[in-house]
Amino acid sequence: MLHDGLYEQIINTELEQELAGTDRFVQTASIDQEEASKVLARYVASVVERGLTNLKDGGGDLQAQVAMVNHIIGTVQKELTDGDFEGYSVTERAEQLLALFTRENSMLAFAKEGKEEVIRPETSVATSSLFTGAVHEPQMFSELKKEIVSADRIDMLVSFIKWSGLRLIIDELKAFTQNGGKLRIITTSYMGATDVKAVEELRQLPNTIIKVSYDTKRTRLHAKTYVFYRESGFTTAYVGSSNLSNAAISSGLEWNVKVTRKDLPETIDKIAATFESYWNSSEFEFYANSGRTA
Repeated sequence: MLHDGLYEQIINTELEQELAGTDRFVQTASIDQEEASKVLARYVASVVERGLTNLKDGGGDLQAQVAMVNHIIGTVQKELTDGDFEGYSVTERAEQLLALFTRENSMLAFAKEGKEEVIRPETSVATSSLFTGAVHEPQMFSELKKEIVSADRIDMLVSFIKWSGLRLIIDELKAFTQNGGKLRIITTSYMGATDVKAVEELRQLPNTIIKVSYDTKRTRLHAKTYVFYRESGFTTAYVGSSNLSNAAISSGLEWNVKVTRKDLPETIDKIAATFESYWNSSEFEFYANSGRTA
């Protein structure tokens, strides 16, 4: 039963039959040619997920689900002559690659038993999620620490920087920049809220560039964004209400959305482009001698 309201839904045969039997106002539109691949892919993904769930609920094991997925991929391969699809079948082991590093990389931590472990965020780097400061969620600062050490370069856009917040992640930022990681920060001096001590600590870091709006009476910058670029393609960004202060990233009831490139690539691209526009704006000036290399 369809409820009154707005939709943006593919019309399949089941929905078409339901619409044909209604006397309510109906508005439809053709799928945009330029967006068709994305729109149709999202629809197919939802159908496949439902099918895999039904298969599992009916007693099908992981191998049965892999077989169904490979059958679908095989159908795509038959329809196309593009050789790029030949290697897309899921292997029989049904595994995910979680990390790939040289053994000298600082991301590798050695457990007491001598096993190699990788420092990674508790939340997925492939699926977007929401942080609300709830007790069952990982603390924002603990996730930021793990995001920092697993990134290749970092952009931060925050209205205020407090030493109370920076000190929670400064060790990771030091290690990151000393190992060649590039860090860019945009902030403001609005109402004197940013601590000079915090900015000075950041200025001492190698491979770090800071830009500041020196207008102390007004600011148009209220955004708070932490972007962690990864050459692996698993870039993540935190966008929300948390400035870099102790309360905001540890105990406050702040809301922040973790956006991943894997499921929201256009959003990551927009975040990156907007940061660049701010970076190149005359409103933000280079802070002192930031930008030294290691």
